[in-house]
Amino acid sequence: MKFAVLDFETTGTQSSDDIIQVGLAVIDHDLTITQVYSSMVKPGGKIPPFITGLTGIRNEDVADAPELDDVMLEMIPLLEDAVLVGHNVAFDLGFLQRALDRTGYLPFTGRVLDTMDFLRIFFPNLPSYQLSMVSSSLGFEHDRPHQADSDALATAYVFLKCIEELDGLPLITVQRLSELFDNQDSDLGWYFDGVRMQREAQPSQDLDEHRFYRQLALKVGDWMDIPSAEEAREGMPLADVSFDEFLEQVKDNLRKLLPDYEEREPQNHMFDEVVRALTDEKHLLIEAGTGTGKSLGYLLPSIYHSVKNSERVMVSTHTINLQEQLRERDVPLLTQVIPFAFRAAVFKGRQHYLCLRKFEHKINTKEFQSPKEDVLIAAQMIVWLTATETGDDEELNMGNRGGDFWETVASDTDSCLGRACPWFRQCFYHRAKHEAGAADVVITNHSKLFTDIKAGHQLLPAYEHLVIDEAHHLEDVAGKHLGMHMKYFTLVHPMLRLFKDSKTGQLAILRQQLGSSGSERGMEWAIAIDNLYPELTDVKEDWDKLSELLFALLPQRSDAAPGEAAQFTLRLLPQKKPDEWAEITELENRIHIGLSQIIRKGEQVMSKIKESDEVLDSDGLVTDVSGLFKDLTGVRDDLRHFIKLDSDDTVYWYEANGNYRSKSLQMYAVPVDVSQQLKEHFFDKKKSIVLTSATLSIDKNFQYMIEQLGLKDAEQEGKLNTVMLESPFNYREQSLVLIPRDFPSVKGSVGDEHFVSMLARSLADAAEATRGRMLVLFTSYRMLKQVYEPLKEKLSQSDIAVFGQGVDGGSRTKLTRRFQEHPACVLLGTSSFWEGVDIPGEALTCLAIVRLPFQPPNHPLVEAKSERLKKEKKNPFMKLSVPQAVIRFKQGFGRLVRTANDRGIVLIYDTRVIESYYGKHFLYSLPGPKMEHMPTEQMVPRIAQWLSHRENEKDAAHQEGEQA
Repeated sequence: MKFAVLDFETTGTQSSDDIIQVGLAVIDHDLTITQVYSSMVKPGGKIPPFITGLTGIRNEDVADAPELDDVMLEMIPLLEDAVLVGHNVAFDLGFLQRALDRTGYLPFTGRVLDTMDFLRIFFPNLPSYQLSMVSSSLGFEHDRPHQADSDALATAYVFLKCIEELDGLPLITVQRLSELFDNQDSDLGWYFDGVRMQREAQPSQDLDEHRFYRQLALKVGDWMDIPSAEEAREGMPLADVSFDEFLEQVKDNLRKLLPDYEEREPQNHMFDEVVRALTDEKHLLIEAGTGTGKSLGYLLPSIYHSVKNSERVMVSTHTINLQEQLRERDVPLLTQVIPFAFRAAVFKGRQHYLCLRKFEHKINTKEFQSPKEDVLIAAQMIVWLTATETGDDEELNMGNRGGDFWETVASDTDSCLGRACPWFRQCFYHRAKHEAGAADVVITNHSKLFTDIKAGHQLLPAYEHLVIDEAHHLEDVAGKHLGMHMKYFTLVHPMLRLFKDSKTGQLAILRQQLGSSGSERGMEWAIAIDNLYPELTDVKEDWDKLSELLFALLPQRSDAAPGEAAQFTLRLLPQKKPDEWAEITELENRIHIGLSQIIRKGEQVMSKIKESDEVLDSDGLVTDVSGLFKDLTGVRDDLRHFIKLDSDDTVYWYEANGNYRSKSLQMYAVPVDVSQQLKEHFFDKKKSIVLTSATLSIDKNFQYMIEQLGLKDAEQEGKLNTVMLESPFNYREQSLVLIPRDFPSVKGSVGDEHFVSMLARSLADAAEATRGRMLVLFTSYRMLKQVYEPLKEKLSQSDIAVFGQGVDGGSRTKLTRRFQEHPACVLLGTSSFWEGVDIPGEALTCLAIVRLPFQPPNHPLVEAKSERLKKEKKNPFMKLSVPQAVIRFKQGFGRLVRTANDRGIVLIYDTRVIESYYGKHFLYSLPGPKMEHMPTEQMVPRIAQWLSHRENEKDAAHQEGEQA
């Protein structure tokens, strides 16, 4: 088999655009690249500047290039009898067919394969499938991205690497892939079929590396064989060892392992404080600035305490990102330097784990919503099972459609068969639960802590000691979990999974099985299921009506820009219900009765089938259907709780988006104050809780956090220690804060023309002075959009790119990566960029904060908290708005200096920090950078001066080092 790997550079993406460069790599039968053809092509018109910027190909480069006819004449022999391969091949194939047509040749009729599909299937965990990213991940040079010859060669290497992966897979996996694409009229299916036949003709291979079970190859075996931490250790390694002795040994090992390891004073202080809190059974609030080495600061004492006292320590993070970082980076490091065996297990929410029973059922029945995309995801997972040890969805890059697919195969309580499940001993969720039960330290997340409370402590293994990292999020997560949050699709999804039409949905599949079972009772049950369909349809119609009524009540926002979808919000007050509420309550009542009947009748049929002695191959299916009825019960009760509006301690509101209207409805019922519940569930119950974050204090004081988190009693009883660790960084030397004191101010979330043009000009000047490498933080997406175009235009001449969150596609992670890889660019970000984004080193030199990050005062939760404070005769602005904004502001500032060598400038365009009576709270909370304010026009010279002074210092240090 011969492959021709093709890539075109073109003047655009439309069918009327021209080819300007061709790259073609030929892979021969022995899988070697035997020929690379490349040529510029003379286009019919000019190359747009955007394309020149992307490819580096200029008009003068193609002025004397061969015509398309001549290029096709040389290319066509290379395509003969070849399988065409491309990265996003549809694009290149389209241009190829038009070029063949234009030059008088017959169309290409051979087989076509896409390396995007191959990569997704054989490298399911790559974070990005962009060619340059893939090349560096797979370890080969792709020196000129967006040049056709370089792209074709890189694509050829990628294709060969995928074939190599396919060759290493067990035969049974290849058979499953072939079977999956069977009946799909695709060249991918044809290819897998050929590989399967070739492999079946070879002697059997690879029986030791994988476990084979029910026609799938797995990496992992039976989790019941995993011993507990104590069994694995044999004996008590810390019986007579003090923490200081243990720590000294670990530090010695760290020095041997990491030549540049340096002790950090704040981290040593943290070790002592955490161990003291765990030993003395006290709670601890510890603010640890950037660079403290916070993760090790609590992990080492936790492991020591747990192993010495045989008491498990639970560690909780807010983000999955941090959980992954502890799993991937910190725990493996500690495994190398701690002188005895210890166990640290990561345990997430159940929906993160694959349910093998559901997955097997899905690929056997090929029950796919959008066949083309779903088959690819299923293929990806079949390959992933040969490598994953966790079954955790974070390891997969499933693309945009992946979420819907995952929902149908994720583990969940209601459809779990437990020990009756044929997959029980391989089950990823039960493995994670068992590992957590056998571990010294369990790493979970805030959401799971609260889900565990709601489930009566059935989910997490028992614990008396808890470390909460990213603790400034705890109150927010508590509110969400101890309250209620429901979307339009919360009801629609389980209903559609039960019944979409008479052919699709779990009920429809079960109905077909019963109907064809040939038994009398099977027919009876099938008829009972038929009778549920109209009732389900009625409930869905009522739900749509109810959602539309709620949407119609939303106040139309006037500040949405033309063509932009506004986000509408309405708070509901128990004592002042809207006039339409009677009609809404009546509809909710109809839905409640309808759902109750469906659930009652459905559960009756399911229990009859379960109890029957007739052998039906539908155990799993019956359990899944029962699980969906349980989901509906939960939704029914939540909806009633929301519509009743009967608690004065709860804030009720709902929101929707102008584009998706009633389908984007989200309803909330959140406790106004969670401090009492946090006190009851955690601080009164647990022996010791350590709360840490880089941002817990305001004005060097913990009072705000103590009140919000329900720690007042613990403080009065002497059960709470508070510690503030200085960052080891020298902020006075490493960072400069500049405030333009004559900058215009803004009211609301939109800047006027004068403000926007001044901001765009000042940002552009600053960006030129710092050669890009600039992150700009906005508090409103609308203002970000206002500044994006003018800033892009001002920087277009200076080769500095501008990326905007939400304007340029891609997730936060993708944007951050593009920012780090691009030598000169400005990244505009909103809320999610204020924290959790790590951009160390040269990539970030300048951080601009456009507005102080106050929450909108009209947000229902903020409003309700403010009302409560007013009742207590307190000032809500100073007690709530300012502290919240200060914490966020400190988080934003923390993006700039991430290592001891980082240097950077912060520009604060909000003059309230120097003009208002509360501004000092913001500046005083920062870790001591140099601060200056001046007229706007003096900022750029000051930036240049400060940077050049830094450069000179660096050069001098470098020369000293060389002389030494």
